[in-house]
Amino acid sequence: MADELEDRSLTETPTWAVAVVCFVLLAVSIFIEHIIHHIGSWLARRNKRALYEALEKIKAELMLLGFMSLLLTVLQTPISKICISKSVGSTWYPCDVDEKEFKNTCGTESGKVPFVSYYGIHQLHIFIFVLALFHVIYCVATLALGTYKMRRWKTWEDETRTAEYQYSHDPERFRYARETSFGRRHLNFWSSSPVLLWIVCFFRQFYGSVHRDDYLALRHGFIVAHLAPESERKFDFRKYIHRSLEEDFKAVVGISPVIWFCAILFLLTNTHGWYSYFWLPFIPLIILLLVGTKLQVIITELGLRIAERGVVVKGTPIVEPGDHLFWFNRPSLMLFLINFVLFLNAFQLAFFAWSTYGLKSCYHDTTEDYVIRITMGVMTQVLCSYVTLPLYALVTQMGTTMRSTVFNDKVAVALRDWHETARKHTRHGHSDGVSPQSSRPSTPSYGMSPVHLLQSYDNNTPDMSPVASNYDNERWYGEGSGSLGKKDDDEQRPENFESREPGRGTQDSSSAQLALGPLPIQTQHEVNITSSEFSFRRSPRSPRP
Repeated sequence: MADELEDRSLTETPTWAVAVVCFVLLAVSIFIEHIIHHIGSWLARRNKRALYEALEKIKAELMLLGFMSLLLTVLQTPISKICISKSVGSTWYPCDVDEKEFKNTCGTESGKVPFVSYYGIHQLHIFIFVLALFHVIYCVATLALGTYKMRRWKTWEDETRTAEYQYSHDPERFRYARETSFGRRHLNFWSSSPVLLWIVCFFRQFYGSVHRDDYLALRHGFIVAHLAPESERKFDFRKYIHRSLEEDFKAVVGISPVIWFCAILFLLTNTHGWYSYFWLPFIPLIILLLVGTKLQVIITELGLRIAERGVVVKGTPIVEPGDHLFWFNRPSLMLFLINFVLFLNAFQLAFFAWSTYGLKSCYHDTTEDYVIRITMGVMTQVLCSYVTLPLYALVTQMGTTMRSTVFNDKVAVALRDWHETARKHTRHGHSDGVSPQSSRPSTPSYGMSPVHLLQSYDNNTPDMSPVASNYDNERWYGEGSGSLGKKDDDEQRPENFESREPGRGTQDSSSAQLALGPLPIQTQHEVNITSSEFSFRRSPRSPRP
């Protein structure tokens, strides 16, 4: 008789109780919304565009969870009324279920059981939310610990600006490749054997995963491959890596459809008799160790290529970046694997922390069960944050292409503003009609120049540009090219150029002027040159008569 009684509805519930519940839920929601808003405002004031976009992605994940919560709430009753045969519904249990009677909405005489019970959907609802929450917490903790570890690199970066470093890395000095600090670390007897190479690199990631010699060698190779030689002392490689890591954090914090599909497969592995609580926690650790070993192997392969080019090297050994060093020529695959490891590790601890089960359940029959989960989860988190992530941030810069984060936040904002202004100017020009003169490519005017947009920014910091601050503007013209020489440029430059910009002095450390070339000249001249002559490569100096 008691089973036939119905629950009390809102019509039989006091209005003050309903009001209290709504007030508490609304207050908590508004409080969380204000916290997220203040975090976004703080990131915007600090010009942390990548982290701001990562925060927007977290908000999108929370909105996705809100839709899932809404669908589960609305469809909870219809799903619980779907009936299947009892023989099918008695398979693939996560635990060894005893034969006992449960509440059956399909009727006891029909031989049917609910597809998913009403209470089971409620438990699934809680688990999905806990899983996403643990994933976000893990990603934020990983970025924080990795950034803290990368602060040690500031000492190495400052060392490159000292006179001792310039003397020890004299570009005119000849040395044997094996006698350099980078060569002594990687050019050994074990580096010629693939088996020994992987074994040594596997254990090397646990102690000094990012060594000083590796950092300085990879920094020098990046500058030689992508930047001007004069930027050796001015370019802050550590800040560039940090900005790149913040850019990659947008991908790490997201949960892609592929990862959601893997979550469904993980739920299937919790079938009774598969003992997934023994082997599943080791999967993220194995993947992480494999990624860390591969990153160490890439550094050693860069050293081996130096020895292949010659026994004697001039100056600092130059490593040659390239996508061919990575699996399937895709450096981004490393980021996906790290994202997958973080999600899988968060899945393990979220399942453990699921308040519906706790310690005493069929998932944790013995003490060893939850000790394995907690130990593997903490170990994977520390290894990913303190070892693999900083190593990934450094080695992935050895790809073929250069990241857009080579410009700092102020320069990047100015370039985007200039690009948007140029697009508006182009649309406005085409709206007036197309003519042979208007259809020709035109030089941006002074008001459209990124240098003009950068005048409002503080350009006194020496690390704002990858190009050296003492790099003369005249070197942008081909030396010995004749038609584009410095003499012709002096004759063509208008005398009132300085008077056009009152108060504008010479900015030796301006990244805008140095990274983007000389200032635009109001008087335009047409120069006929071929595409082969138009190159940023330095032409050989012609002999003086």
